[in-house]
Amino acid sequence: MNPGGQPNMQQMLQQAQQMQQQMMQAQEELARAEVQGSAGGGLVTATVTGAGELLGLRISPEAVEGDDVGETAETVADLVVAAVRDATRAAGELQARAMGPLTQGLDGLGLGGPALPGA
Repeated sequence: MNPGGQPNMQQMLQQAQQMQQQMMQAQEELARAEVQGSAGGGLVTATVTGAGELLGLRISPEAVEGDDVGETAETVADLVVAAVRDATRAAGELQARAMGPLTQGLDGLGLGGPALPGA
């Protein structure tokens, strides 16, 4: 801090630039990372990036066996939704681990601020 208790603007700017670089690097790593989610004991597996982009979906042949085609289709659809949700949850956890320390650093710069109403 400068005399009079004022923050050193040059130092704050450097810290903000470093944090921006770290956040960009974390976002790039998240975009390359892959996580999986599954449903039905592994009958359906979804793969998403750490950023939440759906990359792939694997449906086991056992998931589509059955006499009632309509019921089987409905079951498979439910399993797909559950697997994608599971993978998206895993991606969210990965994002929180990667970005959490960086966003907490915003408080040190006085940029964290109070939560917005309804957020």
